[in-house]
Amino acid sequence: MNSLRNRRNPWALYESEVPHRRFRDPTCGVSPAEKLSPEQLQLLRNAFTCAEAEEKNDEETPNEWSKSKSWTRKERGMNLGEFLDVLRSVIGSDIEDTWAERFFNEVDISCTGRVRWQQLCSYLFLEYTERERASIPTAALLDAEPQIRHSPHNKREPTVRVVAVSHPPPLRYISVSKGGQITVWNSSLYILKSLGLAGDPREEVANTRRFRGWATDAVYMSNVHKVAIATDCRDLHFVNVSTASVFEDVHLFGFRSVLTALCYWHDAQCPERPPLLLMGDEKGGVHLMWFLIPSKGLFKNPSKKENSPQRIFFPDLSEHSDMVTYRHIPNVHQKPITRVMFEPSSNVIMTSSESSTTSVVFMTVTLKREPYIWKIREGAKCFDYTTLPGHRATILDVAIYQPVRQIFSYSRDAELRVWDISTHHCLKIVHLQFPCLQPGRIPEHGNFPFLLLSPPPSEHKQPHLVVGCKDYLALLSLAEAGRGGGGTGGEFGPDFQGGPALSCALYNPTLRQVVTGYADSSVSLWGVETGRRQLQILNAHGEEELTCMALDSSHRRLITGARNGTIKVWNSLNGLNLHKLEPVTDTEVTGVLCLHDNQLLAVGWSQRIAQYDIAAAKDLYVRARMSWKSSGVHTADILAVCQCSALGVIATASHNGEIVIWRLETQGPLLHLQRHTQAGEVPPVNSLLFLQHRAGNRKLRNKGVLVSSQGGFLSFWSITEQTHSYGQFYAPEQPGERVLSLSSDQPTNKILVSGDTAGWLQIWDISQYALDVQHESVCERPPMLQCWKAHKLGLVSVEVLELADRLLILTASSDGSAGLWTKDGDHVGSFGQELMWNITDPATYQRETHNLSKGKHEDGRTESDKVGSRKKRQDPDDPTNSGQTSQGDCCSKDNTSVQTASSSSLAESEYEQSQQPMYLCQDLCQKCRVRRHLFDDIDHCNHC
Repeated sequence: MNSLRNRRNPWALYESEVPHRRFRDPTCGVSPAEKLSPEQLQLLRNAFTCAEAEEKNDEETPNEWSKSKSWTRKERGMNLGEFLDVLRSVIGSDIEDTWAERFFNEVDISCTGRVRWQQLCSYLFLEYTERERASIPTAALLDAEPQIRHSPHNKREPTVRVVAVSHPPPLRYISVSKGGQITVWNSSLYILKSLGLAGDPREEVANTRRFRGWATDAVYMSNVHKVAIATDCRDLHFVNVSTASVFEDVHLFGFRSVLTALCYWHDAQCPERPPLLLMGDEKGGVHLMWFLIPSKGLFKNPSKKENSPQRIFFPDLSEHSDMVTYRHIPNVHQKPITRVMFEPSSNVIMTSSESSTTSVVFMTVTLKREPYIWKIREGAKCFDYTTLPGHRATILDVAIYQPVRQIFSYSRDAELRVWDISTHHCLKIVHLQFPCLQPGRIPEHGNFPFLLLSPPPSEHKQPHLVVGCKDYLALLSLAEAGRGGGGTGGEFGPDFQGGPALSCALYNPTLRQVVTGYADSSVSLWGVETGRRQLQILNAHGEEELTCMALDSSHRRLITGARNGTIKVWNSLNGLNLHKLEPVTDTEVTGVLCLHDNQLLAVGWSQRIAQYDIAAAKDLYVRARMSWKSSGVHTADILAVCQCSALGVIATASHNGEIVIWRLETQGPLLHLQRHTQAGEVPPVNSLLFLQHRAGNRKLRNKGVLVSSQGGFLSFWSITEQTHSYGQFYAPEQPGERVLSLSSDQPTNKILVSGDTAGWLQIWDISQYALDVQHESVCERPPMLQCWKAHKLGLVSVEVLELADRLLILTASSDGSAGLWTKDGDHVGSFGQELMWNITDPATYQRETHNLSKGKHEDGRTESDKVGSRKKRQDPDDPTNSGQTSQGDCCSKDNTSVQTASSSSLAESEYEQSQQPMYLCQDLCQKCRVRRHLFDDIDHCNHC
């Protein structure tokens, strides 16, 4: 555990995180920050000032007001009606009442019913600050520490060019060193193969030919699966990469000058169009080579097959006129061409050189138009035209990354910069720590250090950038869309149905919103009546996983906790970050709850209780108060926390199975609870739930008021009686599972809902359960009302909510989906689905009933055979349900309590020793009249 209390800057965790982005539903209307002009803001200020002065004069004399000045300024404000009238007078009478009311609610975050000018200023300040921050996008680089690999085959020579080869799959990289060494890498930069360029056959000694020149450039010819490599020997080497065995098959030699830059284009939509190979040379000329029948080859096949590459003398190229057409454009530049590019839509050739008079030239292939010429004093080593000052050494390469409108530039001192095209801001600076870097020395580079792969080949989904320095390569992953930036509008991010793992969820009854939090640090707020997303916050805690959420007492503020110990408070209406709470440690926050006076409590792996006052907080940063006497009470990580206001207590539970009851008044421990097991192992407590109705009822508050889930067992506890255990039973449908989440209906607490690690949801009738002391070994279960498999993976959150005069169940799963169900198991829908529902119209429900799964079990029976008619179960209080069973049947046909869970009614020791499926009968065996015995088979009783 790493304590942050003694650090100089406890807020460093917030300062280093990726900024968040928020997106609002466009139907909510324009943000007030966009709609209000400076003149209108001045009129608003005058209106508030006049209102304050009016109240002073009407209610007090000047002297009296002077004595109570602070009180008046604190209490005075406008109610909703007054605020609407002022807005109409300032903006116009045509403003929508719903927009103005939403504006009022966003400002009145504490739900006092009045807003003051100071509150309005704070709200607008946050809005404008957020929008200004969001206007500067975040750099697209995802890797803080790129993978760096050494290329020993380069023999300390720099890499000239890296190309990406996607055929045959999977993706490979091919690097070409200055000395002509070719290295094949896999997508993770591990070497697969290496070979050298063929040398002059006249120098063959002992059946070996050594290449003695320097490579100048290389290009991948994707439609013919070859790599063309130019060297200072005035030649081109064509290397076949169509198979895993890379080899050189054509050597075109005898050019009049050294080729210094290459570019290749082919029309993927029209393969019959001749592809074009462009070559810039040392004399400033451009060579164009069209391959007429690329499907049959680049050149005529040799008359006889040889093991060595086919050698073609450049002056003899006319003999291959059926296969290739050649053209030369001389004297485009006065110095060697450093880069050549081709724009097919306009048939424009773009070239650069270090000439000050012809630095960059744009010309058409036909030369019918005058070329565009840029003159730069020092010439151009590379180009994508812009002026971005900042590098302190020669810029070796630049590339435009179109998906996020950013530019990458790389200088000789191994500094990589990311720029925003629209604002020319430098968004990020990365100093690549290549092992070959030495203090005071500039490393050697090839002419083309960059390979930008965007869009990537289909089988390699992540765009990335490869950088070469001397004989090393660095691989950096790129974001596919801007992660920083974005205001309150724009498109939502991806719907999370089946997406990133979902870690927490809750229901906001005041705003009628469902809030879901995800492992990728995003938050989505959904309208529960339609399933439509209203607000989304990306990177809420940078890139840290969200672990818990809670609401304040007004339900206008959302509190989120993360795996790195950070806690934030948000405006639930607009996504503004109101407060950042001081982290106690840099370890996981597992639970937050809000007391009635907006005092927040946070627990987690710190094993302590931290308190925060957000009621009086005016600053963005709120300090933690460690006044709770929690030091050393829990000896393991705290995993759960819940509150019972009627009894004035909270409960916390830890990884070692211990539950501690705390008195709110004294902030100290009151009671320790722990379930004893015969096996000796104590599983962690995953969830806690107070039954608030029982706690508030004088006749019931001494009964089982606290429910805990430990492993698969649900335990009911009294916290006031001498005997605390009031019942326990194993809840999951399958052996070895755990219950992750609990909920109950409010305010009656007649049912208990549990969700387990296998995705099953159970609804129990607890109206008469745990009202008498029950010995731990009995494990009597309450009647099960419903049971169905709600999700593929574990249910991290379940919640009972009352809406439109009906009970609904909210479920959230680690499989990335969140759903809404009726209490009978009908599926209303999944949040994020394409079609919205109407909560008052059952015809719009998805109606995927999961409580009769048809999957076969090992014994050959279907789930419906075992579970029976759970959904059609009669009310246990119905007098027509006599409970009679047919002769020979152990269970009533209408009784739905035959469970697939092995050990459902076993005492814990029996459960841990049980190895075969067992079944529980809730009714009497007709033969022996014994109740609640285990059955190897549904048709007969073990007791018999």
